[in-house]
Amino acid sequence: MDGQIFASCGVRCAAVYVLAEDGRELRLAEVAESPATRLPAPTATYALAGSSPVADACRTGSPRWLTTEDAVRYNLPGFAPSPAAGRSPDGTAQVDAVSAGALPLGGEARLLGCLLVVGRSGEGFSADQRTLLELYAGQAAAGLEAAAVRVADRTETASGHRPTLLPARGGGFVLTPGTGHMDVDAGVLNLFGIPPEDFDGDASALLECTAPDDAPALMSVVEPRQTNSDQHLVFRIRRRNGELRWLDLRCRVLAGAGGRPRRVLGVVSEASHLRPGADDVSLVQRLSAALSASTTTRDVGEVVVRSLRAPLDADRIAVAEVEGDHLVVTVLDPPEPDAWPRSWRAEWRSEWPDASCHALPTLQNALREGHVGLWPAGTELEPGLEDVGPGGLAVLPLPADGRMVGVCLVGWEGERRFGPADRSLLTALAGVMGQALARAHALDAGHELATMLQRSLLPRRLPALAGGAAVARYLPATAGLEVGGDWYDVIPLSDGHVALVIGDVQGHSAAAATIMGQMRTAIRAYAVEGHPPDVVVAHANQLLVGMETDLFATCTYVDLDMEEGTAWVVRAGHLPPLLRLPDGATEEPEIEGGPPLGVITDGEFPMTQLSLAPGALITLLTDGLVESATLHLEDGMRAARDVLAAADPADPEGAADRLVAGTLRRHDDVAVLILRYDGLRVRPIRARWAVWRLPDAVMHARRFTARTLRDWSVTEENDTVLLVVSELVTNAVAHTTGEVRLGLTLTGDRLRITVHDASPRTPVKSETVDWEETGGRGLMLVEAMATAWGSVPLSGGKQVWCDIALSPRDEAVPAL
Repeated sequence: MDGQIFASCGVRCAAVYVLAEDGRELRLAEVAESPATRLPAPTATYALAGSSPVADACRTGSPRWLTTEDAVRYNLPGFAPSPAAGRSPDGTAQVDAVSAGALPLGGEARLLGCLLVVGRSGEGFSADQRTLLELYAGQAAAGLEAAAVRVADRTETASGHRPTLLPARGGGFVLTPGTGHMDVDAGVLNLFGIPPEDFDGDASALLECTAPDDAPALMSVVEPRQTNSDQHLVFRIRRRNGELRWLDLRCRVLAGAGGRPRRVLGVVSEASHLRPGADDVSLVQRLSAALSASTTTRDVGEVVVRSLRAPLDADRIAVAEVEGDHLVVTVLDPPEPDAWPRSWRAEWRSEWPDASCHALPTLQNALREGHVGLWPAGTELEPGLEDVGPGGLAVLPLPADGRMVGVCLVGWEGERRFGPADRSLLTALAGVMGQALARAHALDAGHELATMLQRSLLPRRLPALAGGAAVARYLPATAGLEVGGDWYDVIPLSDGHVALVIGDVQGHSAAAATIMGQMRTAIRAYAVEGHPPDVVVAHANQLLVGMETDLFATCTYVDLDMEEGTAWVVRAGHLPPLLRLPDGATEEPEIEGGPPLGVITDGEFPMTQLSLAPGALITLLTDGLVESATLHLEDGMRAARDVLAAADPADPEGAADRLVAGTLRRHDDVAVLILRYDGLRVRPIRARWAVWRLPDAVMHARRFTARTLRDWSVTEENDTVLLVVSELVTNAVAHTTGEVRLGLTLTGDRLRITVHDASPRTPVKSETVDWEETGGRGLMLVEAMATAWGSVPLSGGKQVWCDIALSPRDEAVPAL
């Protein structure tokens, strides 16, 4: 070990332990001591389940810091009573005043081993020393992973070089942001080739040695914007003698008053054993040059794919931006959805999917730690990642301005053996990509704002439907502001109905997107209230007319009965739906049309009835898919029907993908909504009762319910259902005026109870009820006995509903 590299931390000895193949113990892999140190040999193995600072640190994932007394209690080598240390006044043997620390190696998702350090002072390591040692542990973890260490026998690299796990040469530094002043160990200056007497304490002296392509990444360390964050860089310097050298830097930004960056603590070590070859250096330079002309985030993603896929011999590359807890994909290669994990397809509502970080913990950890992750073939990963690279996966967090602005995934189908140089190369590439992505994001702020608005107004995911499956695709225009007014929605309604909506607001602007969001919200609200399809569209039309905007909108609204397969269609200046029948034939049904929304205040919107058979597909689309300057509408509709005829009805996802395939250059938005109608395997049975407003109204409601349950062979839950009916009917009769209707719906092993009244006021459950009070407990009882309950507004009032789970019944239920 270089005598300087741990000097600022007060370390006398350091040892690396690696996790054995069976995962039960940690074995000594490497020891390094300062020249004057004479400590007993470290323990060869530690049981992971045992009591030791090494095992405790690995199990908890957090460093363990020990004073002399702690070390004696753990019986660490070198901390046993020593005759040379003498005895205390009470006659007990004393030990040398030293300290120790155990630091786990590897992140939360993958434990690699532990770094054990022994210090000179018995008072423990200072806060700054602990920070520097944690950063050194990061370097040791990278060396451990790169060297593919398993137990004490290390694997040699292809060149025959046996890399050390501990940093061979280097040191630490402390930087004061805003001033550029640095306190630097002599080992760091030696790496840069700067004599200590020539260094004036200014960071600019080190920046002058940095390769121009790597200078922006290093500036993010000198002038940090975020605090309490770790950064990792692999960069190149040119020493005064002309030698090109690769260095590894890890640092942590500490906050001061007001949360502003106060100090930066870091470590630098030589990365010569990770140095890429000449071809790899050329690859970094070519990528940097190509990205310099990228002005949009889409450009960055496309350049990355073109520049890296062939040199890395990769089968898949994904580039995504980080927005909150979501990854917004910029580009995928290959672009076909079938080439990516199935879990991604559920989020594939636009040109690329939006992936949740919470669903990908491995990727989330990589972003939090900021280090390149390499996962060889056979590694157990979550389903959202394991199919990206079955033969090997690289996760590259993209740093810029002291934070992670994105991530790049590189996957291989065949087995990929990662060598020590791979991590260095990919870290350098990640730094270049991160800077380019941040630069493009700033240059493309208008487009980013528009696309963010568009994404926020479209449904994040479509609901699961009983009796069918719905999928959607949305592709923005590739010219202009790239944001328009196309929208779609799937709205579950009462009594087994589902509303399918697709529409298009005139123009491509933020105003069009805003109107789109208002129309989508309004139509959803009118539909949930229980209005018929023509009334829903008429209300939306009157709303848009009242907005006093020059924009108009077109819309197709379909109310589909999932039990009977009957659909009522209303068309307001929009294209009709397309049908694919179970036998493969396609139809463009004749649908009566009304005027576009927002044109005529009292426009009429007639309804047309359609019938769907199980296995049929109903497709709603916007004109951007079937009409352009070079494509006539009739030809586009015919082409869409041909695609549907050749599609597999069991795979609506594939049908949607094939419909939008080939629309790479778009002057208009494209939206597609497909529903596969399967029909319900278990047909619901319904019974309804008009509640009379008499003193014994609840008794009559209970008698009706008891007769119905007896006819349906529901016996075990009879008392529970009668109690719930009593409470809901009592509330409606006591607190509302007008008509009250009771409904019972039996679907398999679930009974739904509904009570409709004329009051729009939502019932409120009391949080606390005094024991002397006689009321206020009704909804508490309903909540306790039902699997779910709620209230929805309906035309002229509301409906309170609750579900009761039923035990399996052997007897067939007679149809009423």
